[in-house]
This record gives sequence, structure tokens and C-alpha cells, in this order.
Amino acid sequence: MNRSRLAPGAGFVTVPGGRPVLRTSAGEFLRIDTGRADPVELVNRLTAGEGEQAHSAELDGLVAAFEEAGHAVTAPRRPPLTGRTIHLLGDPALTEPLSRFARAEGAEVHPAATADDVTALAGRRNTAVVWCLDSPVPEGLWDAADQLPARHTAWLRCHREGAHIWIEPLAAAPGDVTSAHVRLRRLAATAAHRELAAYWAGHRTPDTGPHPTEASAALVAALLTADLIAWADGEPPRGAVLPARRRLRRVDLRDLTVTEHPVLPVPEVAPLPAPTTRATANARTPLTETPKARTPLTAKANA
Repeated sequence: MNRSRLAPGAGFVTVPGGRPVLRTSAGEFLRIDTGRADPVELVNRLTAGEGEQAHSAELDGLVAAFEEAGHAVTAPRRPPLTGRTIHLLGDPALTEPLSRFARAEGAEVHPAATADDVTALAGRRNTAVVWCLDSPVPEGLWDAADQLPARHTAWLRCHREGAHIWIEPLAAAPGDVTSAHVRLRRLAATAAHRELAAYWAGHRTPDTGPHPTEASAALVAALLTADLIAWADGEPPRGAVLPARRRLRRVDLRDLTVTEHPVLPVPEVAPLPAPTTRATANARTPLTETPKARTPLTAKANA
């Protein structure tokens, strides 16, 4: 017997004197063509449950249409991260709230101590590595983790630069955006690329914060958890402007504003052909040329 209920966030609205209208979880209002079925019976079936409510072919068809469109569910929804394993590295100010949020959503959470631990996780599906830093990223630190998506292990990260925390796109499959891609895109997008590169390389004065507070850390952890849920669902939520795999977020720690920026992977570039040496060029020179004229030039080219 059908035990469908309205999906979380959905509901019925009735204008006085009118027929019920569906308000979807995305906030849209949809008129319902109930045909010969009683609208009141439909509302009762999807809100009060089955109980003693009437059944008919028309009513069952309407309920099935709600299920197919995602506006009704037939079983209690499991926590979205059920069956997923999350390995956390980084600064406790950010990883501790993320650990609580991920567990609350059904994930199995483990600490990972070193980059070597991360490398050993490559190839594990339904597994994500999340690395959070309360500082800029030292050069080379995330190189090994950038290889995880190519072996279908999810890879998510964030770091702080001054008063901003950057939440980079979640990467879970070959061709997704890695931390190296983000760096290249950010360098290409600013006229101060030399200065930004020097900042990342450590040529900067000592850090003066601000460090994440309890409120800002909770915000960052919530955004990271949302990206993990999008990964577990396998598709972006309806209404999302940018999918999690193509979205770079910046959180301003001073006023907790969040901005989103689209980012794409950087395609691999074919290696440049080997330079042609003068000696190689001379080997292709017609024999009619005078050898003596070539000898000093060849010597200089090889010097």
C-alpha cells in the first residue's frame, strides 16, 4: 500500500474559495489538475497519510505523478551522507565543526594525519578527503591530493588568505577542478599575478588574522557540508546557480558575506616541440653549400 508523503519543504496552499496549489521545496507555486479525483482526498493522502483515506485509480495516479516529479516520497529520507566516508585534515578550528555537521548528516568521519594518509585513500569510492587550513596553502602541499579525483575519490578543500576563506570546488572524477587549476585561474584573472604568486610562495609579512570565530567556522563548515551533500546526491540541487564542482566560494570573515565565482578546469597543454639546434638544421642543409661557411656557426651554436 502506498505510504507517500509530501517531500520535505513542499506543502499545499489553498486560496480562500480556490483549489489547493502545491508549493514546491524550491518555493514555486504549481496548480494541480486533479481530473476526477477529489482535491481534498489528495491533500489528505499526502499530508495526513494513508489511514482510512479513500483510494481510486485517479488518486493513485496523481500520487505517482507527485513521486515522479520529486514532490512526494515513499519512505523516510535517510541522512544524505549515509554510506559515505569523510577523512579530515587541517586546523581544528575548521575541521571540528565540519566533523560534527558531517556526522549529523550520516557520514562516517575519520581523521587523516598526513599527506601520506591521503595518498593511500586514492581509488576508494564513496570516500571524500577534506583539507581545511587557517592559512595560505604552502606550495606543493596539495599536489598529491589533486590526484584523488582521477581515481574517483572526492577531494574538497578550503584555506584562509588574510580576511578571506576560499572554499574550492569539490572534485570527484577525472576532469574536475583541482587546487592547481584554481591557482592557475586566479593568477590569470588578476593583473597582480606576480604579487599573488609571491604571496603564495611565502614572501609576505607574518599573518595577522583574522582567524575564524565560532560563527564563521560554523558557516564555512556548513558550506563544505552542503558541497558534500551535493556530491552524495550526484547532481546539483534544483535552482542551484553553479554546481558544486564548478563553484569557487569566498567567505569574508569580517562580515560573513559569501560570494561565488564560476571556475573551470585547465586543460592539459601539449608539450612544445623540442627546439631545433643549429647542428640539426645543418644536417638538413643541401650539400651544395660550402662546409667551411657552416663550421664557425656550428661551433658557436654548440658553445
